Amino acid sequence: MPLFTAKDGTQLHYEDWGAGRPVVLLASATMNSRMWEFQALHLAEHGLRCVLPDRRGFGRSERPWNGYDYDTLADDLACLIDHLQLSGITLAGYAMGGGEAVRYLARHGSGQVDRLALVCSPTPYLLRAPDNPDGIEAAVLDQTLTAMRTDRAAYMAQCAVPFFGGPGAAPDALALSPQLVDFMTRQALDGSPRASIEITRTLFTEDLRQDLCEVDVPTLIVHGDADPSAPLELCAHRSACLIPGSRTVVYQGASHGLFATHADRLNTELLAYATQ
Repeated sequence: MPLFTAKDGTQLHYEDWGAGRPVVLLASATMNSRMWEFQALHLAEHGLRCVLPDRRGFGRSERPWNGYDYDTLADDLACLIDHLQLSGITLAGYAMGGGEAVRYLARHGSGQVDRLALVCSPTPYLLRAPDNPDGIEAAVLDQTLTAMRTDRAAYMAQCAVPFFGGPGAAPDALALSPQLVDFMTRQALDGSPRASIEITRTLFTEDLRQDLCEVDVPTLIVHGDADPSAPLELCAHRSACLIPGSRTVVYQGASHGLFATHADRLNTELLAYATQ
């Protein structure tokens, strides 16, 4: 099983598929590298090298008690890039992976990265604050953490329908099989409870506005206009305003899980972007 070692000694797992220009795919908050199976298979079959890390606390990586802040996660990514001696990278961050990617660029620079893709990213800042009055109230974070502590399985199952279908979606109206929804839900439960809670706290509370202003590589922003987890106006549009020259593509009717619901379109989008 391929592993690399983080700065604090944590052993982290990754997959390495295909050959060609490298694409590093960073997963959503409580999921792992398996969420990328539609995209990674497609990209690797079309001449790209796909590197898929399991974030600490999730998938087949070790599950330490600490290290779920963006600085540590960015340093973990730097260790992977150094371990594989990657350069000319297309760095694609999905949801929280977007924040991870942006913090990596802020801390480690863009020497090994040619381009950035932010897909359903919660950047720049989710939480409501005096200088972010349209953000999400802190009470929502408190309720989320309480639900995860009380019955994480029930919470993740309840999240699955809006995650894939958007606000107000009916379970029987999703454009995915029940088996696929169950597979993705089980992924979200596979991480350690500590990691899931602390990753969620980081997702809400860390401010990436300055980090985005420092992004100096071409950037593609992909987002759904029915995303309840990372609202389009709060996230994608504000991220675009902070990254000079970025390009935004909005998927009409897509929610947060568009990697599955709009897999073919995202596959095509990422392949064209990574090979341009």
